[in-house]
Amino acid sequence: MIDTLITSKTRIKLLLKFFLNPDVRGHLRGLADEFGESTNAVRTELNRLAEAGLLLVADEGRRKLYGANSAHPLFPEIRSIVAKTMGMDQVVEHVVRRLGNVELAFVTGDYARGRDSGLIDLVLVGDVETTYLQDLVARVETLTERKLRPLVLSRGELERLQEKFVAEGALVIWSDGHAGDPSFVDLTQEVRSSCS
Repeated sequence: MIDTLITSKTRIKLLLKFFLNPDVRGHLRGLADEFGESTNAVRTELNRLAEAGLLLVADEGRRKLYGANSAHPLFPEIRSIVAKTMGMDQVVEHVVRRLGNVELAFVTGDYARGRDSGLIDLVLVGDVETTYLQDLVARVETLTERKLRPLVLSRGELERLQEKFVAEGALVIWSDGHAGDPSFVDLTQEVRSSCS
């Protein structure tokens, strides 16, 4: 969808990188290596996005560090387009909302880092019927044209793996809030704080 609106593949990669998970930061050479493109092509697009106010630029020694400008008025709309491009809207709509007792859903791996690798690592916390989940996963894979690898955890398992997910920059895509359970809210806030 996004490639019909934006013809620069490099610009699309940068938007996906920075707007899927706004906490992600990157510098010119690292981005050029990651995308397999020349530093000149990446620099041109970084400059355009920074001049438009969509990216923030900070000096880090001799390098410039780039990241999404979440205060920009178009930030929510661009992030929404990026999420739809990556298939996150389909994941939430078809998997999370239809499984019934999902308390938290987040993405880890490449997608949490803003890389469209074709494999979405989805972690679901709650009581999930695995047979029904597999059926939904197959449908979402068809809709998004991406492989979906789900992992279902209980609250206790999430607590044990929490540090790992925070270190990986887990990206929370859905939460039921659990206003009545302060310990669960505290736990999910820590996971969420790494990506909000």
